[in-house]
Amino acid sequence: MKLDAGATVPHTTAAAGAVWAPSAQTGIWVENLSHRFVGGLLAVKDAKFAVTAGEFVVIVGPSGCGKTTILNIIAGLEAQQIGSVSVAGKAPKAGRFDIAYMFAQDALLPWRTVMGNVLFGVEVRSEGGQLPKHVYEEARELIAMVGLSGFENAYPRQLSHGMRQRTALARTFLMPSPVLLMDEPFGALDAHTKLMLEQGLLRLWERDKRTVLFITHDLAEAIALADKILVCTARPGSIKCEIPIEMERPRNIGALQNDARYHDYHRRIWTELAAEMVV
Repeated sequence: MKLDAGATVPHTTAAAGAVWAPSAQTGIWVENLSHRFVGGLLAVKDAKFAVTAGEFVVIVGPSGCGKTTILNIIAGLEAQQIGSVSVAGKAPKAGRFDIAYMFAQDALLPWRTVMGNVLFGVEVRSEGGQLPKHVYEEARELIAMVGLSGFENAYPRQLSHGMRQRTALARTFLMPSPVLLMDEPFGALDAHTKLMLEQGLLRLWERDKRTVLFITHDLAEAIALADKILVCTARPGSIKCEIPIEMERPRNIGALQNDARYHDYHRRIWTELAAEMVV
């Protein structure tokens, strides 16, 4: 689909009264989800969306609109209150092996090397025996893909913040989880490092086609990565609209700036967000 300059970017909203049903084919399914914290703060109200297996979906919204709360409920880290949530047809539960969660902070273990940290997730999920040889080979390949070859034996204190996040990204992808939850993993990085990691993430996702639900405040990042973008309202957060990103893959993030569709999407998403922001 080609958009002319000034064209309206297509977007969809959930049909009123539509009946959804979770299934193994639907990677993540959320129906009428509401959540209130102790003290009475309503963080999420009637959130509703679906992420198809193998789809890369990005959530954007004003600060404090409940994006991370939604992710935590899906991961089973926050108790579900009102509504329905399923991942691969099953209710959320902490510790599920089919879900990997990458936080904004790298959460590396300071006493482990880069290789040790990358292997940590699969070690926890193993039954205590020696990991198969192919796991070590895959770890080395991932370390190379994120640009850390030669740093396998370095400790976190010897790494820059960007290198630590690359290590966390490799650790996340080494786990064989088909569902990845990512909460602003590149938010604190400088612009150059962020672009490198975004391109690296795209390469890894295009290789494996995992189901990804990704949170960011960076609209450029959202457009570059997503199959579709969910725009949240201000708190209490709900899904205001879904905007499919109909741009070809594989994508070169550096080249997107020369694509008129990229700027059309940016204007459309910003218009939706600006209506939700109180200055």
